[in-house]
Order: sequence, then C-alpha cells, then structure tokens
Amino acid sequence: MSFENIGLSESILRAVEKQGYDTPSPIQEKVIPLIIAGKDVLASAQTGTGKTAGFTLPMLQILSEANPTGKRPVRALVLTPTRELAAQVHGSVESYSEFLDISSTVIFGGVKQMKQVARIKKGVDILIATPGRLLDLVDQKLLFLDKVEFLVLDEADRMLDMGFARDINKVLALLPSKRQNLLFSATFSSEIKTLAKKFMHYPTLVEAEPENSTVDKIIQTAYRVDSNDKLPVLINMINDGNWKQVLVFTRTKHRANKVADKLNRANITASAIHGNKSQGARTKALEDFKNSNVRILVATDIAARGLDIPLLPHVINFELPNIPEDYVHRIGRTGRAGASGEAISLVAHDEVDYVASIEKLLGEEFERKIIEGYEPQLKDARPTPQGNGGANRQRTRPKSSPPTKSRAETQLNWKKKKKFLGKK
Repeated sequence: MSFENIGLSESILRAVEKQGYDTPSPIQEKVIPLIIAGKDVLASAQTGTGKTAGFTLPMLQILSEANPTGKRPVRALVLTPTRELAAQVHGSVESYSEFLDISSTVIFGGVKQMKQVARIKKGVDILIATPGRLLDLVDQKLLFLDKVEFLVLDEADRMLDMGFARDINKVLALLPSKRQNLLFSATFSSEIKTLAKKFMHYPTLVEAEPENSTVDKIIQTAYRVDSNDKLPVLINMINDGNWKQVLVFTRTKHRANKVADKLNRANITASAIHGNKSQGARTKALEDFKNSNVRILVATDIAARGLDIPLLPHVINFELPNIPEDYVHRIGRTGRAGASGEAISLVAHDEVDYVASIEKLLGEEFERKIIEGYEPQLKDARPTPQGNGGANRQRTRPKSSPPTKSRAETQLNWKKKKKFLGKK
C-alpha cells in the first residue's frame, strides 16, 4: 500500500514525498484510515515504527478540512512526557504541514515562557506540550483548551512512569467532552488500559508488533562484569570497536555525569543528558551527538525517552533498569527503520535479577559473555560508602599488566594487550 491509497490530501502527500517517504509503515497503514474515519485509537507501537507520522498525518488531514477564520484557538493538543519528544513531534508537524494553512507551536519547561506565550497569542491550530508547562500557562490564564477537537497522548506509558497521572487528569478536565482521542504507548499495560477507559470512546486497539516485542535486528548481549570494572570495560569497548556514536544508559543523574566525565578524561568525547540539565544544555548535547561532535551520549531513562537519533548503531546499558519495560525503550533507540543495531548490557552481581526479569518480559534469553582479564568474582562485593564497589579485592588481571600499574595505565594499554571474547 502507498500513501496515496489511505485518504491523504495532495498537499500532505506532497510534504510526505518531500521527506523521502512513499510507503507507510505497518503502524501508519493501520492507524491512519481509522483516525481519518474519526475513531478513537489505542495503539501499541515501539520506538522507530513511524508512530509520530501515524497520528500527525491524519490529524493534519482532519484539521485542514475546516480552517477557522479570525484568531485561531488550539484545536489539537499533543501531550508528550519529555521536552525532546515534544520538539521532535513539533518538527514532524511542521514538516508535514508545509503546504497547508495550519499553524503549530511547542511549549515545555526549562526555558522562559515569554516566546511561547507570544506564539500562542497569535493563534495556533496544533499545540504540542509537556504537562507541566501546559498547566502552568492554563493556571495563568494565558492558554485556553476549551476548543480542542483532537487529543493525542504520545508515549503515555512513560508519562505514567514519570508521575504525570494527576496532570493528565487535570488536562482532561479542561477539554471539551466531544473530541477525538488517540493514545500511543509502547505496551498495553494494565495502567494504560485503565487510563484509556477514563477518557476514550470505544477505542479501536491497534498493535504494530506483538506486545513487548523488541526489534528483531538488534543483537543483544550481556557481559558479566564486576561493578567497579564497568568504566574500564566501557572505555575499552569503545576504543577497540572504534565506535563513533554510542548511547550509554545509567540509572541516576550522578552516574551519568560521572561516566561522561571519565570518558572525556580517557579522550573519548562525551556529554551527559538528564533532568538536572537545562533545556539549552540538553538540546546542545543532543545536537552535538547527532552531528558527531561528541561520540558518546550518556543518558538517564527520563531524558532519553523520545530522542530521535537515526541509525544509531550501539546502545550500552552501563546500568540495567530495574523496570523491565524500560529496557525495551532503551534498546529501541537502535535497530530503527529496518537497520541493524547492537544492545550491550554490563551486568554486575546485583543486577542478575534484572536480567531475569527482562528475559521473562521478552520471552528470550541474552547471549552471555565474559571479558578476558575482567572475569567477575563469584560474588560481586557491595559498593562501599565511597562507591569503590569492592575495588580493594584481589583480582585476576591480564598477565601482561604488572600489579604496580595504576588502573588508568591498565586502561590505556588494554587495547594493545587483550581483545574481547567473541569480538568481531
């Protein structure tokens, strides 16, 4: 099926063609006709399936059929969990509405609201927003949502994970009861189904892939290492593979900063991205990563959700998430749009149970490997209050690395002396 066969106008088809697309993805093929027909849609779609265009194209189609005169009220509202995803969705809306008389803008926190308010006052048809900034402007009576005809909750599962349930309910209370509703989520969890029942009218369920599935072309490997060896192992992996673009995940903001700092000290350009960073810093870090000005982007789950990074070859779980579904979201950054990708997890003793939970969710087992010279102890010692992770234990090291050498010296010489088991 082509885009011409699913009911889109010539102006939208022209914009789609300009973006280089001619055939809809499976999720687009399923949801676009339903949305154009006016149905509420509850869709499960993994990252990289084309879901953004899946709701953007029919939304533009519907809105462009009746352009109001005078000052334009907000007619379509798209809620996203993160600033980065909001900006990404807005970019898609702008691209696909290039040949339409449709106006749009994006609002989120972390930046001054002055420019955002000025743009809203001019009138917009489509508003893309994060919940916090949206409600702030509503409370200040700078934004009104009483004319909304179209509501999209994008990555709704992440919004719930981030504690936005109350904010979502507040937003729903501000909207007209008569409207079309779309909800997109990576999984159909019980929480998502409960949320959908609150505001959707007999929604049509759509799944682009089997629930909780991962992209087939992602090679998933678990390397068993002790916690205090993770940094040298990460450095050696990047250097040995001469990797140029790697997304590294940590569980905490502090760890993201620490890992990025250590990589830079090892002459591997890296930036950290997390909730404590200003929006300007987050935007710059992402752009530097996309433009190859930095090789490594170290991110927490919240900051990385919704990042649009085409053809990302490597994702590394420096620390595994304690929520199995977050693993699915993480590795979904690679292996996108039919491309192959590699997801590597560095698994310490206290993360073994996380692996089991993830494997149960996915219904498959990881390939497990040991790195020569960094073989784990039978039981990884718990980190000390200083975070040494048992650094004072007796360890097995490559014979060519004298015990008198510092860890930094060992790291720098590692590439010349040892290779990973099974490393291509």
